Parts: sequence; C-alpha cells; structure tokens
Amino acid sequence: MGYRIGQFLCRTFLKTFCRMSVTGTDIPESGGCLLVANHVSHLDPPLVSASIRRMVYFMAKQELFDAPVLGRIIAATSAFPVKRGAADRGALRRAGTLLESGNIVCIFPEGRRSPDGNLQPAEAGAALIAAQSNVPVIPIGLIGTADVLPPGRVVFRPHPVKAVIGKPLDLGELRAEKHDRALLDEIGRRMMDGIAAAIRQGLEE
Repeated sequence: MGYRIGQFLCRTFLKTFCRMSVTGTDIPESGGCLLVANHVSHLDPPLVSASIRRMVYFMAKQELFDAPVLGRIIAATSAFPVKRGAADRGALRRAGTLLESGNIVCIFPEGRRSPDGNLQPAEAGAALIAAQSNVPVIPIGLIGTADVLPPGRVVFRPHPVKAVIGKPLDLGELRAEKHDRALLDEIGRRMMDGIAAAIRQGLEE
C-alpha cells in the first residue's frame, strides 16, 4: 500500500510539475525483469517508479537507509540496501531472489550519481546480477532529472523529464553461473550502451 501511494504521488508531481513523458518499449506485464538506468539525480528512482505500472524494487546505497527520516521513507518504498565499494553478497542474493520470484528490480549500474551527466562505466555487481539471472534486462534512459533536482540542491526547479524504455539487451551468450572479469566488463558495456541508445532516442524525439 505504501508503495502504491508513493508511486501515485510521484506520478502526479512529475506530470504536473515536470511534464513527465514515457516513451519506448512496453515493460512485460508479468515475470521477472531487471531495469538498468543512468543516474544523475535523486529524482531518478521516483521517475522510474512513476513510469512503470508494476511495482519496482530498487537497490539503494546503505547510507540512505541510515538517515533517521529518509531511511524509513526509502525502506517503505520497496528499496533494499547495498554496500558500495565492496561485493555485497546479501544485496546480490536479494536481487536474484526478487527476480526469480517474478518481480521487477531496478539498479543504477554506475553505482553513484554522475557528477557531470556523462555516463560512467558499469560496476561489476550490476553485471553480475544480469549474468546470473534469466530475465529480460531492459535499459532506461532518464532525461531532465538533473535540471529539476541537481546534485547538492534540495529545491526543485520546473523542467520536463522523460523516461525512455529501450529494447531488452541481448545477453544470451554472456549469461553464466561462472564468470570472469572480461565477461562482466562486456555485460556492463552492453548495459551502458543500451542506456546511451535510449537517451539518444529520447533527445531525438
């Protein structure tokens, strides 16, 4: 219930204040699905949630959950924590279990907000989730969120935002229980290439 209320409020705010638009491929109506998106603003998770009709589980950095008030809000919106800078096996298992159970999980492969808006290389943990899962991996390009809420600011500025849902990535030959760094690097590269293509599509529309 808490997630649905938050999703409705996010969608209402973004449509009214930011003229939110969603374009691209339809998200599967059922079954597990891994969403991968670029990250430039704290507004990115709300935009993804508002753009997807189904419930979305987010992987978020542990520090956000440690904040007295913000931590409770985030925990109530279906997010689960991940420790940055280390192989957080608990978070990886949690993501895998959710996907196997038919849920949608969204991760930001860059691991942190981009300081300048340019796409950063994907971290190995994001690629590992994709390598070990057997669900569609769908890139999403988020546009305009940094103009609404730039890093370091708490005041919203009116500006259009858009979520562009790309086509599922072709990772067939790269999915494996056993993996090496080269395989994870290639999966990460395809993730970021898919996100870049979705962003380009959105800017050209």
